[in-house]
Amino acid sequence: MSYQTALTIANVIQEIDSKKYLLPSIQREFVWGTEQIEMLFDSLMRDYPINSFLFWKVPKDKTNEFQFYEFLRDYHQKDGRHNTKADTKGSGDIMAVLDGQQRLTSLYLALKGTYAYKISYKRRDNPAAYPKRKLYLNLLCPADDIDLKYDFQFLTDAEAEKQDENCFWFPVGNILDIKEPYEVMEYLTDHDLNIVHKPEDKEKIKFANRTLTKLFNVIHVTPTISYYLEDSIELDKVLNIFIRVNSGGTTLSYSDLLLSFATAQWEKRDAREEINQFVDEINDIGKGFNISKDFVLKACLVLCDFSDISFKVDNFNKTNMLLIENRWDDITNAIRAAVYLIASFGFSMENLTSNNVIIPIAYYLQTIGIPANYSVSKSYSNDRVLIKKWLVATLLKRVFSFAADGVLKPIRDIIKSNPDGFPLDKIAQRFRSGNRNLVFNNDEIDDLLYTKYGHGNLLVIMSILYPWADLKNNFHIDHIYPKNLFTKTKLKAFGVSVDNIDKYIENVNYIGNLQLLEGIPNIEKKNKPYEKWLEEIYKDSISLSNYKQKHLIPDIKPTFTNFLAFLKEREVLIKEQLAKELEF
Repeated sequence: MSYQTALTIANVIQEIDSKKYLLPSIQREFVWGTEQIEMLFDSLMRDYPINSFLFWKVPKDKTNEFQFYEFLRDYHQKDGRHNTKADTKGSGDIMAVLDGQQRLTSLYLALKGTYAYKISYKRRDNPAAYPKRKLYLNLLCPADDIDLKYDFQFLTDAEAEKQDENCFWFPVGNILDIKEPYEVMEYLTDHDLNIVHKPEDKEKIKFANRTLTKLFNVIHVTPTISYYLEDSIELDKVLNIFIRVNSGGTTLSYSDLLLSFATAQWEKRDAREEINQFVDEINDIGKGFNISKDFVLKACLVLCDFSDISFKVDNFNKTNMLLIENRWDDITNAIRAAVYLIASFGFSMENLTSNNVIIPIAYYLQTIGIPANYSVSKSYSNDRVLIKKWLVATLLKRVFSFAADGVLKPIRDIIKSNPDGFPLDKIAQRFRSGNRNLVFNNDEIDDLLYTKYGHGNLLVIMSILYPWADLKNNFHIDHIYPKNLFTKTKLKAFGVSVDNIDKYIENVNYIGNLQLLEGIPNIEKKNKPYEKWLEEIYKDSISLSNYKQKHLIPDIKPTFTNFLAFLKEREVLIKEQLAKELEF
């Protein structure tokens, strides 16, 4: 390995564009956010070091022996996160990046591509939630952030068009079209950035000239890309170098390191593509999940019956990885069936507080042969009740909150020894003592009554209180007594005593004042007083009685002045239901 003459950013971008610089399959994917890219460019403009790079030269007669990927040019948080497999047939020597992928991808995205991330208030499945953004540089003023000198921002085209006396957004990628230093002044002239209208404009013109000239020098003149070159064609050596370089600090996540082993050792499939595609697929089931590559790799260890399921490099050796490859279809079918089953219970990323609960269910389904239509078949209705009961208790008890292997292995052994039905009783018995106990005592059930609106476990508890509700449909959490009416002024107007107003406001979000309603009825209910809503919807005693029974509503007059009494009586009914459903 030798240190090489440094390159300019423009040179490297050109090589990336021509597919001469590629990423080896052992590399992880791009993970940098826009703020990190903006800070990288600020560092370059201030002549801060951005560390050296490590490249691997692969001769053209050896390129077909390895798998390579192209650099990501247009990043999309939902639909464009994965690198494209490179076609190296007929190509010359390749320069593969072993260290520095995040920085080089950031440079390439900023200078040649786009970055689309989700707007927080828009739905995940709405294409408009991911507008394309390019990197821009304000030529008139420095950054407002005290940690930054230059104002780099990822903006949409519409945002960049909003110019004023303190803001002119220069598309950073356009610097590649400026080939000579004198073209900087031509650009400023063409865009009226050298015209003095008032005295303070002089400083802005100077700043614009210095800033654009500096950007030109950073990209075209200064040899910024300092790198070491490795020219060995021994995969084991290259892999070892890669691990040594990338396993320290936070530069590489452990799952990415393990995935690099899988990618390098599978023989018939492309592990990286298979795992990425599978993760994307199962995360789109139902209302969406947040399952990672870490989860899939851990599930592989469990479902393949390896004795050691700990997350360490030794367990992803050649023998184990080939076994996982050979069983990949069975593994993914089992996980997929488990996720569909959990989605049918109404779970998603919103209320599944631990993905590890999926693994025992997948192992059980694998053990019984992954029956077709398991999540809807009447033949397995009783089995599904047992699985759901275990799932709910496990989530509420936070059984997987620490040392997950200490739960996964014993449950796997129990399932393996009892394949004739989901062994809920035996699992509960195995963990009856200690902090993995699934049995709820009175104090623990009382604690569940303090669950509030927006709490992570709320939908889990609601699945217990509403066993008849098909939660995969559009149900809303509704405040029985509308929250918007719980202001001091409104409560006083409804006749609530001054002494009780604070108690009303403190208790409005507790589970005793929450119910499940389908989307449309909930929208129609809006902020109507509870008593008025009941009169409008349930006009006869039979329908009203059915509603109260389904929603655990106490037989008490639903006026505002009775709210605290209503809450107390409903909590009694909720506690009885929880004790009944959580009994083991």
